[in-house]
Amino acid sequence: MSARLEELIACPHCDAVYHVSEPKMGERAVCGRCHTVLIAPRRRAGKQIIAMALAVLILIVAATVFPFLSIKAAGVANRSSVLDAALAFSSSGLLILLTLAVAALIVFIPIARALLVIYVLGPVVWDRPAFPGALRAFRISEALRPWSMAEIFVLGCAVALIKVADLADVSFGPAFWMFGALVVLMMVQDNFMCRYSVWKSLEK
Repeated sequence: MSARLEELIACPHCDAVYHVSEPKMGERAVCGRCHTVLIAPRRRAGKQIIAMALAVLILIVAATVFPFLSIKAAGVANRSSVLDAALAFSSSGLLILLTLAVAALIVFIPIARALLVIYVLGPVVWDRPAFPGALRAFRISEALRPWSMAEIFVLGCAVALIKVADLADVSFGPAFWMFGALVVLMMVQDNFMCRYSVWKSLEK
């Protein structure tokens, strides 16, 4: 039975089950029902994903340090960073949990996912044995993927700024553009990764 299971792959979106037929490099195996990409091996993909994960780490750290935006109204100006936004609810003891949740969703979870990806793919890329707990680390990284909401934060800020623009002068700081680049990198990294190939490499 275990040998049969190894020859099957299930679509993560519609749960359709297929016999595995690994495509060649540059080709894709797509679900016939919902057209989700199931297998998409690429040459040197591991190194490129690690490079993107390192870039994500650098951008997150920089985006939390530099100003995110500045608002000027009635002669009064104020600057705010990403951490200021995350800590905006910390003045009340009852909202500490909300503060921690916001900080985790927009900062700490993306950092954790990038570190886990580097931990998992580093040995695989350089043909070394996987680090201890690599399978569990990759499983945790995949479980955290829906909870990494940096793009939701950027969209929420964009909607809020459109409404505020009529009442005050709003200017974007360096962290805003870093966060925008961060969101794009995270989306490219998630779409670029062939999870089937990663699992097979770790199992070997």
